[in-house]
Amino acid sequence: MNNDITKELNNFLKGNLMAIDAYDNYIHHIQDHALKQIFQQIQQNHKHHAMLIAERIQNLDGMPANEVGIMGNVAQLMSRKTIETDHILQDALTGEQRGIEKSKQILNGDLDDESLTLVETILASNEKHVALLNKFIM
Repeated sequence: MNNDITKELNNFLKGNLMAIDAYDNYIHHIQDHALKQIFQQIQQNHKHHAMLIAERIQNLDGMPANEVGIMGNVAQLMSRKTIETDHILQDALTGEQRGIEKSKQILNGDLDDESLTLVETILASNEKHVALLNKFIM
């Protein structure tokens, strides 16, 4: 059972690693200082989440993923093409929403109680990211 849990958590971890990389690109291209700070805050949240997920995987005697995989690499290439503020905001919002959808799929999986609580907490944080980003969408 731990293998199933660590596999689910590693997929979740890969999503957070993709988000961290995407926000690197967004932060690099955002000119508005206040918006840049918001993006940095969201990225720091994803980094913290990745650390928590990796730690949980290790506690289950698993090996945390350290790269995003093939689909993640494709997504990273696409996000690097996004350089205009409006497009960056929309791309970030779409990415957060996809992350939430994936999280909900994991919630329906066979996670143990501790892993389930962790994913639910991260999901709630990601929903706050969506609300924050929506404030900037024109």
